[in-house]
Amino acid sequence: MIRSLFARTALILAVVFLLFQAMATLVVYRTVIKPVAERSADDLAGLIVLSAQTWVELPPDVRPAFERELARRHGLRLQSATGTLRPQAASFPFRQEIERALSRRLGTEILLEGGEEDRAVWVVMAIGGRQLQAGFYPRRYAVRPPLAAVTLVSLGTFLVLLTALLLVRRITVPLARAARAAGVVGKGGMPEPLPESGPRELADLAHRFNQMAREVQELLENRTTLLGGISHDLRTPLTRMQLKLELLQEKFDPAKLSSMAQDLAEMNTLIGGYLELARSTQPEAAQELDLDELLGKLAEKHGAAYRSGGACRFRAGPGAIARILDNLLQNAQRYGAGEAAPELRLKCGARHVEISVLDSGPGIPEDELEKVLRPFYRLETSRAAATGGTGLGLAIVRQLAEINGWEIRLHNRPEGGLEAKLILGA
Repeated sequence: MIRSLFARTALILAVVFLLFQAMATLVVYRTVIKPVAERSADDLAGLIVLSAQTWVELPPDVRPAFERELARRHGLRLQSATGTLRPQAASFPFRQEIERALSRRLGTEILLEGGEEDRAVWVVMAIGGRQLQAGFYPRRYAVRPPLAAVTLVSLGTFLVLLTALLLVRRITVPLARAARAAGVVGKGGMPEPLPESGPRELADLAHRFNQMAREVQELLENRTTLLGGISHDLRTPLTRMQLKLELLQEKFDPAKLSSMAQDLAEMNTLIGGYLELARSTQPEAAQELDLDELLGKLAEKHGAAYRSGGACRFRAGPGAIARILDNLLQNAQRYGAGEAAPELRLKCGARHVEISVLDSGPGIPEDELEKVLRPFYRLETSRAAATGGTGLGLAIVRQLAEINGWEIRLHNRPEGGLEAKLILGA
């Protein structure tokens, strides 16, 4: 399927110009070639009939000179019919028009005879009570199509098509470059500045895009700096508060102190989630990984069942994969049914790798499968009685996947539970 703008536009232009060429050729044939061919055929038929009538009326001793003059000036051979049967003449351009013109002038149906390649074509006719035969060479008298008109139309069509394609390419190439740069910006990177040249509209578009890319990059950097600063500034007093609570365990109600310590721990977890989200804005450097070994270790760490797909090597950032699968496995453990362990699967293909995390919980409503990937979005009653979490785990998962050029898909399993699939090389 053709998907690029240039390819689709080129195909449409090519089809339109081919239709135009066909219609133009048909018009030229109907209005120029065919009328000229019929007129030329009629002139040839008139020359043959007039020559035959003149030959019959001439004295026998003058006829040889007349025949020589016809052959020299017009390439016609005129003589008495020999009675020898010849095969039907081979096909050549506008042969039928010549036969119709001769039949009309002689009042009887005429079929051309003989005439193999580079040989004469013969017309047998009855003139003045005599059977005569006239021969001519198709290469000299056969009406040829006016190739100049056809060539001119074809050349004009080709030049217009080529010009149109060059103009389309001049527009689509900058658009394709802008689309690739937009993909880099979408992953949190800074693309090479687009050339601010060419037509005014495209130059203005490139200028505004470059400005937008710089602003987005500055915004991401400011967000990372802000969240990092907040996390650092808040964790210091939180640590002091936790220390003081430990010192007050012997003097105050342990239950209340424990509740306060739990609140501080949740605040610390929230801050850690914010910081992790802020840091996941740059792709990790790729390296050759043994995914089967990596997934085996992660499954053992989380107590998950691992279904190996065999040896599988892939170039990727190990930290990004580990963080994504850690979050997915934690979700599977939190929302799975009872004490059933989550399952980790690996499927290694020729062009991409699929890693699946499966749980046996109640799943997610279909209309919320996309929403749970947003930051701070939490399901209240759809997966468990106590939802827990910060609402950042799946958002971090999707952000890490998109930055590294991967894909995350969530769908409910027919037998119950949720499958979270990470696709590498998608």
